[in-house]
This record gives sequence, C-alpha cells and structure tokens, in this order.
Amino acid sequence: MMQDEEMRARPITTERLIEDLADRIAAYSRQDWVRVAVDGAPATHPADLADALVEPLRVRGRGTLRVSSWDFLRPASLRFEYGKQDPDAYYDDWLDANALTREVLAPLDPGGSGKVLPKLWDPVKDRATRTPYTMVAPGTILLLDGTLLLGRWLPLEFTVHLRLSPAALERRVTDAWTIPAFLRYEQEVAPASVADVAVSVDRPHHPALIEEP
Repeated sequence: MMQDEEMRARPITTERLIEDLADRIAAYSRQDWVRVAVDGAPATHPADLADALVEPLRVRGRGTLRVSSWDFLRPASLRFEYGKQDPDAYYDDWLDANALTREVLAPLDPGGSGKVLPKLWDPVKDRATRTPYTMVAPGTILLLDGTLLLGRWLPLEFTVHLRLSPAALERRVTDAWTIPAFLRYEQEVAPASVADVAVSVDRPHHPALIEEP
C-alpha cells in the first residue's frame, strides 16, 4: 500500500479530469460492453463523478447505463445483524456483491445476455424495487458508483478510486463510525494502488491524480 508520504499527486481541474476519464473509457471497443466503477467513501460523492461522465461519453458516441451499488444492499435484517453502526458489518456485509454481479455485471460479460436489472433493493423502504430488467445495447458503458467496491473480484474493465487521506476522512466523513471500515480498506485493499485511476479529493474542488513513485 502506498503511504501518504510516498504518494505523488498531480493537480488537475475537475473539468480536465472528467474529459480525460471520458477519453480513456470511450477508447474501449464500441462492440463490447464496458463496465466502469467509480469508488469512494460517500463523502467523496462518487455518484456525482459517474453522473458527470454521462454527457462527455455521449458526445464521444457512447451510450451509458447508470447503476448505483446502493441499490444492491442487503436487507436491513442482514445489514444490521450486529447493530446499525458496526464498521466490520459495513465493510463485509452491507453490499450484496453476488447480486450485483449476477444482475448487472455478469450479463455484460463477453457473450453475455445484456439483460440487466439496474436496481434490486430499496434500502430506505427495505424492500425489492420491482424495477424491470433492461436490455443493454452492445457498446454501452456501465457507470457504477459505490463505496468499498474494489478488492471484491467484481468483473470490471475500468476503475476509478476517489481517495481521502486519514486526516481528510476525520474531517469529512459524517458517519464517524464508518471510518474504521475505510482505514481497513486502505490496509487490506490499497484501492489507490489497484484502481486504474486514483484521485486525491482531500480538497473537494482541487482534485489531484495520484501517481505511484
């Protein structure tokens, strides 16, 4: 895992970051589905970056499908088995990675059916969404946002990690009880090292690309 003092971060504007990511993603084959994940703690707003990529990709001739991992959480009875503020359960048990793979990612494997369920579970109402399946055209880019996504062996072509340093986690994470889960993520997965693109967002309006020494 890269320690903070070992990281090199190159400042980049948000606009340039979005354009650069769109260029890289759009370069994938137009005949194949492309599964992209934007990963980060909720305080980094990964959904906002995934949303921001939709229009630049459209301009580049690529259709998109937006999916959020928050629509693939396990039922409350499973998520909260050890209480509502257990960081290990948050890390290990909240996301139904098998359902996300089965309903969204695996159908977009090469030779897959292309039949995707964009939403499975409403975590607020704690019930199935009853969202219909959708057929995804070849060449469509899946933009998946979520938290703690890396290191789960999800089948993905391209990954972006939005990183907060431990000090920034302390400042910006509103649910302080989740911080041990993110520190564990750093230790066990080192997401900034395994992602295709890692971005430091300690200063929200001044991102910086993380480059390994």
